Amino acid sequence: MQIPPKVTDRAFDRLAEIGAGAQGQALRVAVEGGGCSGFQYDIRLDEAADGDLVLEGHGERVVVDDVSLPFLAGAVIDFADELIGARFVIENPNATSSCGCGTSFSI
Repeated sequence: MQIPPKVTDRAFDRLAEIGAGAQGQALRVAVEGGGCSGFQYDIRLDEAADGDLVLEGHGERVVVDDVSLPFLAGAVIDFADELIGARFVIENPNATSSCGCGTSFSI
């Protein structure tokens, strides 16, 4: 059995700030082949689809498709507001290395 990803309160709060739920949207976190390390994250607002894992909090939703779920088992989805910019970030225990950009990783 896989441990589903966890979403922080900070990430749910940011989704509420941008009004994602009010627009009927959820934050989709997916893993695709590519990037400089082999895999990359696709993070965007989208509608939930059949078969998605739906994580809910603060009236907001984060969705993960069934193909991406094994790559995100035990991961933490967070929101960071730093000097270099504000963005959703993934702390992924399955990644053995990652790129400096933070969106590309290898397993």
